[in-house]
Amino acid sequence: MLYIGVDLGTSAVKLLLMDSEGKIQNIVSREYPLYFPHPGWSEQKPEDWYEQTVDGIKELIKDADKSQVAGISFGGQMHGLVILDKDDNVIRPAILWNDGRTYEECDYLNNVIGKEKLSEYTANISFTGFTAPKILWVKNKEPENFAKIEKIMLPKDYIAYKLTGVHCTDVSDASGMLLFDVKNRKWSQEMCDICGIRTSQLAACYESYEAVGKVLPAVADELEIPHDVVVAAGAGDNAAAAVGTGTVGDNMCNISLGTSGTVFISSKNFGVDKYNALHSFAHADGKYHLMGCMLSAASCNKWWMDEIIGTKDYAAEQKAIGKLGENHVYFLPYLMGERSPHNNPNARATFIGMTMDTTRADMTQAVLEGVAFALRDSLEVAKSLGIHLTRTKICGGGAKSPLWKKMIANILNLKVDVIESEEGPALGGAMLAAVACGEYKSVEEIAAKIVKVVDTVEPDPELVAKYDERYAQFKEIYPACKPLYDIITK
Repeated sequence: MLYIGVDLGTSAVKLLLMDSEGKIQNIVSREYPLYFPHPGWSEQKPEDWYEQTVDGIKELIKDADKSQVAGISFGGQMHGLVILDKDDNVIRPAILWNDGRTYEECDYLNNVIGKEKLSEYTANISFTGFTAPKILWVKNKEPENFAKIEKIMLPKDYIAYKLTGVHCTDVSDASGMLLFDVKNRKWSQEMCDICGIRTSQLAACYESYEAVGKVLPAVADELEIPHDVVVAAGAGDNAAAAVGTGTVGDNMCNISLGTSGTVFISSKNFGVDKYNALHSFAHADGKYHLMGCMLSAASCNKWWMDEIIGTKDYAAEQKAIGKLGENHVYFLPYLMGERSPHNNPNARATFIGMTMDTTRADMTQAVLEGVAFALRDSLEVAKSLGIHLTRTKICGGGAKSPLWKKMIANILNLKVDVIESEEGPALGGAMLAAVACGEYKSVEEIAAKIVKVVDTVEPDPELVAKYDERYAQFKEIYPACKPLYDIITK
């Protein structure tokens, strides 16, 4: 049988076709626009997502035996607010995960409602990217749109609805809304009351590997696939990437170097750090995970290369980088503000340490190292909880760089396992579809079967020691700059 994984990203949807043995048969990508109507705002049109997904699926399976397509599932950009009216029409463009407009609403939630209550209700505190403050923003700034809301959905779940007619979500994606009681895996009535919404306006919540329905006949006919194709709930992109890299079960780690960057730690037990610096979410394997999320990771390198240097030859720029662990230039990677562990939408990207002999290569190196140092910030929080890690998987566009992987191995002092497929969320989505169809009994079973480590980047003790010194300096820069950020962003 064949399974389709849909990775609904911020810049494009990536579609993957996988067979029962986990072999990837085809991959297709379709881009769509991203809109910035005001500084710090970030929006997309859900209709674009669906149009490109359908177009992409047609291309994905055009040479396959379409009668063998059995299931579809998702990994998707998290936290985005999609609101539908009583006729299931989109009310306004989706407000995305990297949108920073909800500063006032977050301040209200964290400081008036209180972080302790939020953590009690949802296991998390409010971040500008989360969904609940976006709902409050619509309520406060667009009351006419708020009054029309019949359903509140997340990005990938809009695609699932269009495919099946079912309003659904999954526990991992719901965990990032600040509306979900993560420990008990259900909607929080208290948070709904705070946001002025009804639980009936939220989608039915499933485990990631559960079937939510079957493809609508009209859609099946358009795609030329069987009418009994199962659609599984899927997962938020990071949880789906974790499935795709085999980061399931207890005390496993995955680092994602995508547009955003994450340190993802799976756990059989529910847990929360006392400062809520890490997110505590339900995992796609039926258990839990902790996650540190930085808003700009590989996108920092893309910005530096495309917009500042003006080149697409990323590899050539990295070849010019000399000795590691000796760079005196630092880069704080806060191009979109920052989430973990600072929770500061006013944070800004910053270079510091340049002198007259600083080279272009030094600054390129600083960008790559700055992202790795910021990932270590989240790892340090995990260590403070008694979590001891010795290795991690890695995925995302940035993971294609051997140099960046070497930096991460030595800055975080972890063995970095490179897997055969770096397709992350799309592969994870296809794997969840296979579980929903009964091809495998559990997420852990399919991960053990198809995820294969093909290389390991080992940390070098001498370089680890050098980077420990550099990290000690790096972590002093943000506190020193923080008062300035508050001034320059007014």
